[in-house]
Amino acid sequence: MAVTAPSTRPGMGSVPFPGGVTFRVWAPDASAAAVVLAQPGGGSSSVPLAAEAGGIWSADVDGVGTGQQYQYVLTTSAVPLTRVDPYARNVVEGGSGDAGAAVVYDEQAFDWGTAGWNSPGWTELVIYELHVGSFSVQPGAAVGTFADVIARLPYLQSLGINAIELLPVAEFEGTYGWGYDPGAPFAVAVGYGGPDGLKNLVRAAHEAGIAVILDVVYNHFGPPGSILWVFDGQGPGWEGGIYFYGTRWPGDGRPQAGGWGSRPDYGRPEVRQFIRDNALAWLQDYRVDGLRFDATAWIRSIDGSGSADQAIPDGSLLLQEVNGDIDLAQPWKLTIAEDLRGDASITAPVSRGGSGFDSQWDSDFLWAVRQTAEATSDDQRDMNLIAAQLQRRFGAAASTRVIYTESHDADGNGRTRLPAEIDPAQPDSWWSKKRSTLAAALVFTAPGIPMIFQGQEFLDQDPFVQEPIPPLDWADATKYAGIVQLYRDLIQLRRDWHDTTRGLKGDGLNVFHINNTGKLIAYHRWSQGGPLDDVVVALNFANRGYSSYTIGLPRTGRWRVRFNSDWAGYDPSFGNWPGYDTDTDQGAIDGLPAAANIGIGPYTALILSQDP
Repeated sequence: MAVTAPSTRPGMGSVPFPGGVTFRVWAPDASAAAVVLAQPGGGSSSVPLAAEAGGIWSADVDGVGTGQQYQYVLTTSAVPLTRVDPYARNVVEGGSGDAGAAVVYDEQAFDWGTAGWNSPGWTELVIYELHVGSFSVQPGAAVGTFADVIARLPYLQSLGINAIELLPVAEFEGTYGWGYDPGAPFAVAVGYGGPDGLKNLVRAAHEAGIAVILDVVYNHFGPPGSILWVFDGQGPGWEGGIYFYGTRWPGDGRPQAGGWGSRPDYGRPEVRQFIRDNALAWLQDYRVDGLRFDATAWIRSIDGSGSADQAIPDGSLLLQEVNGDIDLAQPWKLTIAEDLRGDASITAPVSRGGSGFDSQWDSDFLWAVRQTAEATSDDQRDMNLIAAQLQRRFGAAASTRVIYTESHDADGNGRTRLPAEIDPAQPDSWWSKKRSTLAAALVFTAPGIPMIFQGQEFLDQDPFVQEPIPPLDWADATKYAGIVQLYRDLIQLRRDWHDTTRGLKGDGLNVFHINNTGKLIAYHRWSQGGPLDDVVVALNFANRGYSSYTIGLPRTGRWRVRFNSDWAGYDPSFGNWPGYDTDTDQGAIDGLPAAANIGIGPYTALILSQDP
């Protein structure tokens, strides 16, 4: 089967067409290339690829189709190199658990059904971060799968969340792992269920009214030995090959490490295109609703500091290009940066020199709230710190930040879950329950997109260690059913299910009461304002309650308590402190036109609004 001309069909990797498959690979340092096709029962056949411009090789191969295993053989000045397709959408694992061969996969063959789907608006989102391998694990199984997540969707639906964020699902080496070391960036992890497994999860989630956000990793690619490493050889002093900067930064000798591995060569347009294609593939082929980009500070700067003297202009260009691609193709889909440098330019439009992300993780909020909740003495809690975190913005819209008190990073890397940090000796003590749920109330009432981490809603107490990752103990969802109900009530109020708390989805915020002696803070949230929209939140960070505490209110009239975290129905140890409906009967206070008394228990959150 001699090849006389390259393919005229589009697409990189292996792309099925009626009666055959187009194979296309970028290997600029190869003098020849071929695709080797595995044969049933053993053996193989080789088909030469023809050269295209820019170091690309391709061919249309008749008589092969979906499920065909293949590899590329690249002729170099040294020895022939057998390689797995960088664009492989499906792989078979090799003997060490890494990718051994690519498998032809037809992206158009999956049945998505006929049900329509509209992603939730960004102001509507409540995100549940989960790790497929540990979220729900069947007895005797090594890891959880996409099918196991699907089985838990009714629970997540009843909890009220409307988005799940998956830790990376691209194929990685070994059985266990967080997924942040992608070895085959386009292939879905075989152990989780492969590409059809992910599509089944997305379809089922959409049918349940739940969006899917996916973590992607572009600050580094896989360990040495991954499918991209030394793909078509390497030159003297240039370790890693065409996909990586190498041991020397081109031109000035700066190091290539990207924090956790080898940094891609963003200076090559072909590498940037590879990453851009990857991002769009998840959004278009898998129909996920958003992407969370890992460690973007390490893409745009050498040491991850984000400082100008460490800048990687080509990395910043990549981020702008990817977000530009997404805004052009599917502008309603959310891109989130894990930059963690508090830099508002990350969520500024590309037209103003920003990176163009729609939102970014706010780790300063995380650590400030955890510091406040974990402090052993009330004297150590600073309400001015909480006020500053409430008022923090990365843009005009509240949705430009994601806020949380637990995540895979915060609960791992030498730390553990928030209840266990509050009381290491007894993570389900009264202290842990009260202060961790008070922190959760802050997450769901502060401006921003709220996020919780798997098991947070039933007081999971195990650190999220790397290997083996402890699976969630779902018996705790029953054991702490009242705490689950507390989270459910908070989520429903955040999403305004009862049409009483519209302001929690708005951008309006006024932190009008800060009592740093008594450790109580109160703030007003609104969208348009008025009854059912104006929301007042009072948080008591002290181990004492108040039967009658005066705060200002933005409107006169009766204010109804919509949530009281001290309700004994949430936990028998809670005090059931009366958090009563209240009428304004005093003059202006706290800079607001009205005032009233509230009742609030120790370490308690109250949420109030008005009926029409």
